[in-house]
Amino acid sequence: MAALLMNLTVYPLLVLWTLLGLATLPLTLPLTRLVTGWSTQRGMRYIVWVYGQGWLLIMRPFTRFESAGLDPEKLRAPAILVVNHLSFFDTYCMALLPCFDVNFAVRSWPFRMIFYGFIMRRAGYLDVESMNWREALAAGQRVLTQPALQLFFPEGHRSRDGRLQRFYSGAFRLATETGTKVIPLCLTGTDTLLPPGRFWLRPARVRLQALDPVDPADFPGENGHVAMRKATKERMRRHLEGMEERRC
Repeated sequence: MAALLMNLTVYPLLVLWTLLGLATLPLTLPLTRLVTGWSTQRGMRYIVWVYGQGWLLIMRPFTRFESAGLDPEKLRAPAILVVNHLSFFDTYCMALLPCFDVNFAVRSWPFRMIFYGFIMRRAGYLDVESMNWREALAAGQRVLTQPALQLFFPEGHRSRDGRLQRFYSGAFRLATETGTKVIPLCLTGTDTLLPPGRFWLRPARVRLQALDPVDPADFPGENGHVAMRKATKERMRRHLEGMEERRC
C-alpha cells in the first residue's frame, strides 16, 4: 500500500515540479546571475541544486535520507567527486551535498533529451562519451579552476546487482594530471528506490557518505592514475559492504 501511494503521489508531483522549473527558468537564471554576479554555468548549477532540494522534499514522506561525512570544509573546491552508480535517481541524490557548485560528467544520452540537454549544456556538464581525452582533460581543468567540484560516476553505468563494476580511469587521470584530490562518495538505497529496468518506486532508506580525500601525490609515476583508481575502488568497496551490513 505504501508503494502504491508513493507512486500515485511522487510521479505527479515530480512532473509538476519539473514543469514549474522549466517554465520559470527564463526568469530564474537571469535573476540568479543578476543578484549574485555568477556565471551562467554557476547560476544553472545552483538552480539544479534547488530543483534537487524540491525532489528531496517530494520523496521524504516515503524515503529516509541520511548523510555522513559531508563536511563543507572537506568538500571545498577544487575537488573531484567519484560516486557509485545504482539508479537513475543517483544524480538527484547529489542534492544531499551541502554545496551546489557541482559539475557532472555524464554519458551522451541525456544531452539528446531536449530539456535536459539544454540545462546540462548551460550548466557546463561534460559529455565524456563524445569527447576525446584531451578535450575532456581541458574541460575538467576549466571546471576545477573556476573553482568547482567535478563529479564522475566512474563505473559509467548503473550496477545491475548492487556491486561495484569496473572503474574507468577518467576521473583519476584528471586528478593526477592536475594534482586535485579525489573524494569518494558511497551511496546506498537507491537500488531499492528505483533499480535499473524498473519504473515502480519503492520506499527506501538512502544514505550518502563521503570518505576521506585521496591525494594523487600518493600515486606517482606514469601509471599513477591506475593505482589511484584501484585503491579508491577497493576503499569504496569495503565501505559500501559495511554500509550494506548496517542497513540489513
